[in-house]
Amino acid sequence: MTAFATAADGCRLFYRIDGPAQAPPLLFAHALGTTHAMWDAQAAALAAHYRIVRYDARGHGRSDVPAGPYSIDQLADDAIAVLDAAAIERAAFCGLSLGGMIGESLGARHSQRFTVLVLANTAAIVGPAQIWNDRIAAVNSGGMAALRAGILERWFTPEFRAAQPAVVAGIGAQLDATDPAGYAAACAAVRDMDQRAALRDIRLPVLVIVGSRDPSTPPADGEYIAAQIPGARLVALEAAHISNLERGAQFTAAVADALAASA
Repeated sequence: MTAFATAADGCRLFYRIDGPAQAPPLLFAHALGTTHAMWDAQAAALAAHYRIVRYDARGHGRSDVPAGPYSIDQLADDAIAVLDAAAIERAAFCGLSLGGMIGESLGARHSQRFTVLVLANTAAIVGPAQIWNDRIAAVNSGGMAALRAGILERWFTPEFRAAQPAVVAGIGAQLDATDPAGYAAACAAVRDMDQRAALRDIRLPVLVIVGSRDPSTPPADGEYIAAQIPGARLVALEAAHISNLERGAQFTAAVADALAASA
């Protein structure tokens, strides 16, 4: 099923649910500039045993594009609005990149709504601010086309880009379709984020996934997150930034193991 949730400020958020209605719920949050569709492979693999909830963050996909800047806490509150709209009291969570940053905020501020967090290819702080200001200026002047090639080069290893051009093109199409204003507003959320202190407030089972060849959020970023959260586990995959696609089977297995361990 597909539907729309409404955030506190009236922003409409598109979401999709797959899997049995009585199965344990699992909420996915996507990367900057993509949509819920980046999780298609995981949804297909896990929907037999979980109620898969995926949504488009504000400024992305079929969700509204309110004026920015956005904040990570605001984006996290949007995820809670999706759970509320779907009448889900508690869920497991998996987020990658921006989605993982959302997960950090959820774990620190809304822990009662979650059973386990999977934080993939993400960081607690990403700087310097000028990088994000330059990216915002580039997308405001040249649209997503100004950033597309560079993003795909960082997100996938050269070998994967050569071997799986259709997968890379699919993510490229999601980038192309992203509203530049929404992308810029979400960039500001990442620019202004510092969740290093908040990590210590997370008291949930946590799996941190890193890509050993990730230039966007290098392994040290994930190692830091895991070190700050009591009991967090760390898994490294031979991948760049979008590890759920580059190492799909291994990623999905790691998520399934984390969910089973917390059941």
